[in-house]
This record gives sequence, C-alpha cells and structure tokens, in this order.
Amino acid sequence: MKKVLLVLLIVVFQSCNSQKKREILGKSDFQTEMNSKFKDASKSPLTKKGLRKFRGLDFFPISNAYKVRAKLNKTPDAPTFNFPTTTDRVAVYKKYGVVSFKINDEDFELAIYQDENPSPKYKDYLFLPFLDDTNGKTSYQGGRFVEVLTSDENDDGTITIDFNKAYNPYCAYSDRYSCPITPRSNYINTEIKAGVMAYKK
Repeated sequence: MKKVLLVLLIVVFQSCNSQKKREILGKSDFQTEMNSKFKDASKSPLTKKGLRKFRGLDFFPISNAYKVRAKLNKTPDAPTFNFPTTTDRVAVYKKYGVVSFKINDEDFELAIYQDENPSPKYKDYLFLPFLDDTNGKTSYQGGRFVEVLTSDENDDGTITIDFNKAYNPYCAYSDRYSCPITPRSNYINTEIKAGVMAYKK
C-alpha cells in the first residue's frame, strides 16, 4: 500500500512540474504571445543555446503612462525611405506620417513608416522604430520597434500607440538576422520604461 501511495505521489509531482514547464509567462496578452513565440523552436529568433536556457523575456512593468493617443500628421507625398540594415540589405519604407504625443507632460514626436510593398497579411501594419535614454542600459542599444495598425487611427486625427508593446529587433537575439537600423532622427530625449527589456545572452 505504501508503495502504491509513493508511486501516486511521484506521478502527481511530475505532473505538477510538467505543467509548470509548459506555463507561458506574461502579464498581458502581448507578453504571453511574445514568450510563446520565443519558446517555440519553429518561430523563435533565439539561438539553440538561447532556446535551451530560455525562461521568459524580461519586461518593464506595464504602465498606462506609456499608452498614448498621438496626433497623426500624415505625409502622403513623402518619398520612400531606405533604411540601412545590419547586413547589406536595404529595407524600403514609405514615411506614413509624424506622430506627436506627451509622456509625463513632455512633448515628443516620431516619424512612423509603412512597408512600401507589404504582403496582404501586413497591409494594415505601421512601423515605429525609436531610440530613447534606456538604450544600452536597460533596453537594447540599437533601439526598439512598436507595431501600430492603421485600425488604431481615431476619427479625430489621432492614433493610439502602446509603448508597453515595444519589442527588440531580432538582431538583439542572434546575428543571423537582417534588421532595419533605427534612424537617429527617431530619438526621443526620455526614458521609455515600457515593453521588452535588454536581452541577457
């Protein structure tokens, strides 16, 4: 009888451990989705070594201060912008507009872009690369990106931007990727303590 109970306890313990291992961490849908993608070997940008050690990305605390309603000044006649990348490739985007917003009562503005030839899946996606004063300290030194959708535009000429969804380019995790380099003109003189933090290899 004691042996049966011991076996049952071992099975329960192993089952609990297995559930813990499968649990995807995150305090928001964005964080959970990011950790799920990074844990999946078929989608993850991590190296094999990084994937073995992966327990979850580090995120800044979620704060409503970094979810802003920005004024969007569209630039329909803007020329295309050739982004240099971390390889010889050139990424071609069109400047969609300039977003102006406040964070902690300070005024900022950034250029926002759209892929010139997006696949149907990404036709509504806008690309917002930015640099800030956390780079090289608590966030990736090369800056971060925020995906914004045209459906995030409001009727009053504003667009919602959530910096809590800021993420690192894949180059932060492996040198096998070619990533657009954020232009220095998209630097804002403040600390954006939101989104994904620096990756510790």
